[in-house]
Formats: sequence, C-alpha cells, structure tokens
Amino acid sequence: MTLSQPSILDHSCDCLLSVTAIADLSVESATDLYRVPTGKTLILTKAYLRAAGDVGAAGVVTIGRFGAVTDFVGTTNLDNLDDAGDVILIAPVPSATPAMLKEYVAAERIQLDVATAGNAVAATCYLFGILDDA
Repeated sequence: MTLSQPSILDHSCDCLLSVTAIADLSVESATDLYRVPTGKTLILTKAYLRAAGDVGAAGVVTIGRFGAVTDFVGTTNLDNLDDAGDVILIAPVPSATPAMLKEYVAAERIQLDVATAGNAVAATCYLFGILDDA
C-alpha cells in the first residue's frame, strides 16, 4: 500500500461496525447486528459479547448472515459468562487448517442468533470487520 491510494485508508481496516443490545439471552431468536452498505463488501473478523449477569451453562449463540446464521461462527457456548461485565471473544478458531472467513455483499444482514436459551440476562454485542468497495 502506498500513500498515493488514500481511499484504502478510509475503509480497509478492521474496525467496530456496530454495538447492539441483546435484550434477553433466554429467548431463542435472531437479532440484526449490521447491514452491509450499498457499494461495499464486508469481511467479518470477530465479535465480543458482554453479559449483564450470569448467562448460565446452557446458552449458545451463532453469528452469520440472515438465512445462514452459522456461516461466520457456529456454536459458541456462553457457559463462561458468569458475572456482569464478563466478555467473550466470538471468532472462527484458527488451527492447523486456517479459519475461513466469508465475504458479505451489499444489503446482506448480519445477525446474532440465540440458538439455545440461557438465563434471562441482557448482553451487548460489538461486531468488527473490514469494509471494502464492491
């Protein structure tokens, strides 16, 4: 990258895309986190989920595009969110085979899905990714 390409500095970085309140982790439902803007593509990199209390051992969430809510991160257990202010990192786990990320196109909705209910606790999801021109 050279400084003669200033437009790449305007958007091609891993940045905070959205901060979304999840009202109740005891309700199995999907919550919209982000919609890819017109003329852009998106590579999701990670999310953080901050709990307002003990979520319980049973809670499970997934993240992905509407209609395929597991295509970014599948089953993520919430059993270590024991107290208000506990935070987990949600991201594909690298191993000997590199973790594959997806590119999302304009107008696609990114959602967090409470796949298995936990306790009646609120949470906040911080979604990160890289936006680029389509």
